[in-house]
Amino acid sequence: MEPVYFPIIGLARTVFALQGLKFTVTGDEHIPAEGGAVIAINHTGYMDFTYAGLPARTPKRYIRFMAKQEVFDNSISGPIMRALKHIPVDRSAGADSYHEAVQRLKAGELVGVYPEATISRSFEIKDFKSGAARMAIEAGVPIIPIVIWGAQRVWTKGHPKRLGRTNTPISIKVGEPIAPFEPAAELTATLRSTMQEMLLDVQRDYVHEPGAYWVPARLGGSAPTLEEANAMDAAEAAEKAARRTQQ
Repeated sequence: MEPVYFPIIGLARTVFALQGLKFTVTGDEHIPAEGGAVIAINHTGYMDFTYAGLPARTPKRYIRFMAKQEVFDNSISGPIMRALKHIPVDRSAGADSYHEAVQRLKAGELVGVYPEATISRSFEIKDFKSGAARMAIEAGVPIIPIVIWGAQRVWTKGHPKRLGRTNTPISIKVGEPIAPFEPAAELTATLRSTMQEMLLDVQRDYVHEPGAYWVPARLGGSAPTLEEANAMDAAEAAEKAARRTQQ
């Protein structure tokens, strides 16, 4: 038993119950009972990682998430993240976190990553970074894809958080393990196409509100298209770069 992780999960489940969140989890039998695996998750909201850990509890396992260094530097979240043995990612020294993740995978851990690297404002699957594939290849472990749908209704980029009792339905689908193969670019493409198909699958049985901000444009919502969202991300990155230059 994990002295910190276990009670944190209990606390999280209590919060979920108070929020009235209604989870539908499928495919959790694909989480290996032992051995390392890269857990690749789509990214639509700030609370994704708290939901992604639920399927891993079927075989009573824990996921070590890779998260940006700023979360570890925070005086409140930092000690918790370290106690849960998550992996800090310093973007100015990314090689260190990559090697740490590979060592954890070789040691038989489950390591959670967001191949999109940032929240998808369109709620579609963005282009993937190759890190998940490269880690799986180097460690010789499978990639387990997970798609979460509905998390963007709780708290996402550019919209107010809804952390009260919302009775929000959240679907979580775990895909079959993808064995590592080279080159990493082809494995990355396979992972992305697999997760795109999984997303379409969970959306079929989900009730979408026409015109809602959390619904993709493709399904009649007011979220930006993938192309529009990419342009917004590029503009935001340019603005941040300009501020750093001024400083």
